[in-house]
Amino acid sequence: MRTRILRRLTARAAHDDGAATAEYAITIMAAVGFAGLLVVIMRSAEVQQILTDLVRNALAFAG
Repeated sequence: MRTRILRRLTARAAHDDGAATAEYAITIMAAVGFAGLLVVIMRSAEVQQILTDLVRNALAFAG
């Protein structure tokens, strides 16, 4: 009886099919949160001005 229960528990513990899906979901949620933060940062006037100046300086240096 104990051996049968032990085998069943071992078999259940060996199946971690949903673990990879959960890890992907957590990674995607973190990426979406980071993307949202970047959107908020990029919308600020100061950051837009810094990026514009950076592109202008790069184009003036190259041309």
